[in-house]
Amino acid sequence: MKITLAAIVPRRNRSKADAFETLIADYTKRAARYVSTETQLFESESEFVMWLGGQAGRVAPYAILLDSRGKQLSSEELATLLGGHRDQGTQRVVLAIGPADGWSAERRGQAGMLLSLGRITLPHQLARVVLAEQVYRGLSILAGHPYHSGH
Repeated sequence: MKITLAAIVPRRNRSKADAFETLIADYTKRAARYVSTETQLFESESEFVMWLGGQAGRVAPYAILLDSRGKQLSSEELATLLGGHRDQGTQRVVLAIGPADGWSAERRGQAGMLLSLGRITLPHQLARVVLAEQVYRGLSILAGHPYHSGH
């Protein structure tokens, strides 16, 4: 299984804050110890959709779109979700943070799942860090790594 952490962030809105990018890269590298993990940034929802359509292997990628109307999961529940896809042979899971105005109704309707990080609003860079950390945490839970205990 391969995990892609995607986000719609137009170049003009991309932060130059190295601290965010350093954290995202660190958690992505940690997650890659368990499964292939990468990050992707897109200019627009349509650019993301075109990229997603080109990622099909035997089956289309499983797209989890982050949306305020989505399901809220605990870290353990996210681990179970990722583990289920790994065990079922899903080739690629894409977790994507949408545009500033949110995903279109059409895109939400086509998603494999809508996931919410909670009821609070987060800037894209911070949401990317939280998502990367939670993916790493979920994978470490599946591996029985002690990272999760006590945090």
